[in-house]
Amino acid sequence: MTLSLINTLRNRRQRLADLIDFPAILWAGNSSPRNFPANVFPFRASSHFLYFAGLPLPNAAIRLEAGKLELFIDDPKPSSALWHGVTPSRDEIANKIGADAAYPIAELGSRVEGAATIAVQDAATWTSQTQIFDRMVLPQLPPQGIDLELAKAVIKLRLTHDEGALTELRSAAAVSVKAHEAGMAAVKRAKTEAEVRAAMESVIIAHNMKTSYNSIVTVHGEVLHNEEYHNTIQPGDLLLADVGAETPNGWAADITRTFPVSGKFSSTQLDIYNVVLAAHDACIAAIRPGVEYADIHLLACKTIAEGLVDLGILQGKPDDLVEKDVHAVFFPHGIGHLLGLDVHDMEDLGDLAGYDEGRERSARFGLGYLRLSRPLLPGMLVTIEPGFYQVPAILNSARKNYQYLINWERLEQFADVRGIRIEDDVLVTDTGAEVLTKALPTSSTEIEQQCLNIISGV
Repeated sequence: MTLSLINTLRNRRQRLADLIDFPAILWAGNSSPRNFPANVFPFRASSHFLYFAGLPLPNAAIRLEAGKLELFIDDPKPSSALWHGVTPSRDEIANKIGADAAYPIAELGSRVEGAATIAVQDAATWTSQTQIFDRMVLPQLPPQGIDLELAKAVIKLRLTHDEGALTELRSAAAVSVKAHEAGMAAVKRAKTEAEVRAAMESVIIAHNMKTSYNSIVTVHGEVLHNEEYHNTIQPGDLLLADVGAETPNGWAADITRTFPVSGKFSSTQLDIYNVVLAAHDACIAAIRPGVEYADIHLLACKTIAEGLVDLGILQGKPDDLVEKDVHAVFFPHGIGHLLGLDVHDMEDLGDLAGYDEGRERSARFGLGYLRLSRPLLPGMLVTIEPGFYQVPAILNSARKNYQYLINWERLEQFADVRGIRIEDDVLVTDTGAEVLTKALPTSSTEIEQQCLNIISGV
């Protein structure tokens, strides 16, 4: 780890000390066995731990107070070298992260008095947290008291990204772009979604990264989090690929593209794609400090409603249709979310992170899925991901609720459009926005040209 990164970590700890006057203890989490102890699920350290410690250390904890960091981790057992190779010692790890002191994990119990914490998701760790603190520490329970104060302080720090974080986030974005390019290239020979997924994830793995979430690679784009890859790819299909890379230190990217597997959109596919693209472009153009993210979402809703009215699918005035949530029949989710050390950053804290103080989620259809309701700040990284989906269950319900606001006969002409989403990672700057994933084209003509070049072997 470079000295600059050590300085970044120390700066984060000091900024935390400026916000709270009590110690904080953060756990990394434990590796979890898969059926038997030696076969474990891939380990992912708690993001709050990573933010201040910098390394994905299993079975470790840190104590933060007054800008200082104490590391608690056991030295590797001599036998571990046989199975895992040479592992750094506790002191070596402490030097890498700029720790002020380092102790065996067993000594942590003597350092918890007056400390706050944030619950870790895995059961073994939150059980340990509960035991050591002698109070209930559960991820299902909203934080209280000084735990709540700690959570709010961490949120304040992590809402915007320092240069160390942005370096990592740009790296994740660049690799994710390469992965999507590989996915488009794979369609030339791929017979199933799984083959395209394999091509995309192989690029991520080759850069010593992991996927930041379970990849979505599907011809059934109407299933928002489709994690099945068995469908065959047929001429005329649209393939929706929602795939992002995560750096070794945990920083995430999140990109979605939808493209025609035959190299050219049908006329109906192109019409809907351009409606979604118009919403995507309008939202990015509107991003700047002080703008409410909820207003960005409503801009997407209105733009989609306008486009669907122009196509004859919706009937009425766009503003009225949005007020009645008719647009949400086709665009039911929020416009995006925070992005950082998690693809949905800090959602382990529920709406405490996503919603500004005093705000709560709407009960309205569509708005209820909005993950972020805050004014935008310089250094904040968000996704912009409008979409159009024909979900059978939602459409069936809409036939009763919006019988005269949707032209059902006209909609039938768009049967070859199951789902379209376009997603980019957008950094709020001092004056506007920077799209970290702009190297991957979004315009229909560029996508068609790229697909046709691949198909023709150019």
